[in-house]
Amino acid sequence: MQAIQSKFWAVRDYLSPVLRESKFKETGCITPEEFVAAGDFLTYKFPVWSWEKGEAGRAKDFLPADKQYLVHRGVPCLRRASSLAYTDAQEDSERLISLAAGDSKEDDWVETHAGRRTSVSTPRVHIALSLLPAAHDAQSQAQNIDDIPDLDGPSADDMADAVSGLNLGADNVAGNPPVGEIPDMDDIPDMEDAGIEEADDEATAAPAAAPATSSDSKGNLLQVRTYDVMITYDKYYQTPRVWLLGYDERGTPLTHKQVFQDISTEHAQKTVTIEAFPHSATLSCASVHPCKHSSVMKKVIERMNAHVIEEQRKAGGGAPPPGKVAGAKEGSKRKGLLRKVTGGDSGKSSPAPPADDDDVEGMRVDFYLVVFLKFIASIVPTIEVDSTTAF
Repeated sequence: MQAIQSKFWAVRDYLSPVLRESKFKETGCITPEEFVAAGDFLTYKFPVWSWEKGEAGRAKDFLPADKQYLVHRGVPCLRRASSLAYTDAQEDSERLISLAAGDSKEDDWVETHAGRRTSVSTPRVHIALSLLPAAHDAQSQAQNIDDIPDLDGPSADDMADAVSGLNLGADNVAGNPPVGEIPDMDDIPDMEDAGIEEADDEATAAPAAAPATSSDSKGNLLQVRTYDVMITYDKYYQTPRVWLLGYDERGTPLTHKQVFQDISTEHAQKTVTIEAFPHSATLSCASVHPCKHSSVMKKVIERMNAHVIEEQRKAGGGAPPPGKVAGAKEGSKRKGLLRKVTGGDSGKSSPAPPADDDDVEGMRVDFYLVVFLKFIASIVPTIEVDSTTAF
């Protein structure tokens, strides 16, 4: 069934016309030329992305031969999608943590979402939560301690008795030289004559070989998966399309079942499916279906474009919105922006017209893939596909 569906999609894409007119602000779709321009901007600003040409027999004629698709290799995936699962029972569960002695409740803390287990990928949260119950147990145990024992070793009285019994006289100790007599330096034997070997310096000593560890000893280590994220141009939907090829911590390709462990159940086998990669004859990997990409991108671009236009108007001298002239009274008819100046010696010049909407460019298509990656990151939150967070 999947093979028949793939054949149908290949024929459909082949018969679909290539978009030539720019409509990314109106429909969210882009042309192949705009896809290349957005890809060049992405690779320039974020060098982790690069262009690939793919297999020669599967190159698309509407794209440059050396710019068939974009790829970002080694994208980390630090946790499984199951760690993001959240239920109402976990939300309602709370625990009261008391750090104060006695029955005082003024310093009590309420730990919310106590029923949710902390993930290994969030060590700071795990440590912070584990310290609170430990402090509470230590506080309860401190109330049962009657006395704090002394440190190991002799007490102050024992040391005083020992010092009072010392005799510094030389007559009572056989073999000791008299007080004040310095021994002859020749009587001190050399280290070589005494057969004493100098120990090796620990700082210059060769490091010992690490003992072989089994796979069972890695239970406390974070097993990090990586993905190769690829972006192609879909001619039928006229939008970019994301492909995911996963590897485990040993570099072995993930099975399809393992890949869906990193995809939420809301999108697995629905929005994200396993399909044949269009630029390879043998490769099949997970893909985010682009059927809703244009509508979502249209809404996102509309919001961002309004903000960009406002910023450009402020930078251009605060041009008024269309239909209004700065300094004109409300309700008055709009007159010509330029007035005729008579008399060459008047010394007055005509006022400059305010910036028109044609001078305000708004959001450029170069930023399309930057916004697109932020949208894809919401679909696969466990995979760090968005490398443009600092932009």
